[in-house]
Amino acid sequence: IQRHRLTEEQYRGAQFTGHARPLKGNNDLLSITQPDIIRNIHLDYIRAGADIISTNTFNANRISQADYSMDEHVYAINAAAATLAREASESFLSGSGRETWVAGSLGPTNRTASMSPDVNDPGARGVTFADLAEAYAEQARGLIDGGADMLLVETVFDGLNAKAALFAINLVQKEKGTNLPVMVSVTIVDNSGRTLSGQTLEAFLISVSHFNILSIGLNCSFGADGMYPYLKAMSKIAPFYVSVYPNAGLPNQFGEYDESPEIMFEKVTRYFDEGLVNIIGGCCGTTDLHIAKFAQVAKTLKPRQIPETETLTRFSGLE
Repeated sequence: IQRHRLTEEQYRGAQFTGHARPLKGNNDLLSITQPDIIRNIHLDYIRAGADIISTNTFNANRISQADYSMDEHVYAINAAAATLAREASESFLSGSGRETWVAGSLGPTNRTASMSPDVNDPGARGVTFADLAEAYAEQARGLIDGGADMLLVETVFDGLNAKAALFAINLVQKEKGTNLPVMVSVTIVDNSGRTLSGQTLEAFLISVSHFNILSIGLNCSFGADGMYPYLKAMSKIAPFYVSVYPNAGLPNQFGEYDESPEIMFEKVTRYFDEGLVNIIGGCCGTTDLHIAKFAQVAKTLKPRQIPETETLTRFSGLE
């Protein structure tokens, strides 16, 4: 999307010319105002070899969209985004015969349920579990109605936010009589290997493992090199498929990413060699050229085997 260098007028489209707040930067809205651009971006990644494409809905929830006064349009944004991805997937299938799948993206929101926004009041919260669950349920309804094949709770920085999303997804799936697979992807913030809310990866895994999850994994963070030891630890213990989609390194002083497809591919090669993953992709800074490089090799290799784990009761807080 950034490559298109869109103007405020293009973000508004014909639908929101009179909207009171600036809309530039609200990428999720482009699924309504610039559908051709979003559909073509999906097709670029599918042509590159992606089997799963994620919807343009990372911030398409009522809490995040309130920043643009677009919270009343959340359902429409999600339904439109899933429809565009579905159209891209089906048009490619009819032309090539290769099937691809649409993952409905549910981002972390811009609030945290586990920590206080006020250093002078540790018990204060900027959002409640019920607020998050309601927002995620609205988003999930739009994604499912638009034709998503699976739901992706991604870039999790707070385990409680993730549990609200998974709780909401369960409710909506029961409501609609659907049983779409659910993927979960967490991000760690520094070399302590913890989420922003302080959980270790093992603690996070335990805290969501009672949900019916297709895969769990890591995304974003600090690039393929820095992610390796945490991915390796997750791969050893996760009783689910494991996914990973790192950034193309850390952003430079201009907020851009410098790792070329060749450089990044060299860094993820050991993921393949050691059998750590089942699903691999790219997050910030990764283009269709990066995905083409990954896909070319991934289709020739054996995926990770899910380890056998003892059936024991496990509890976790931050540890």
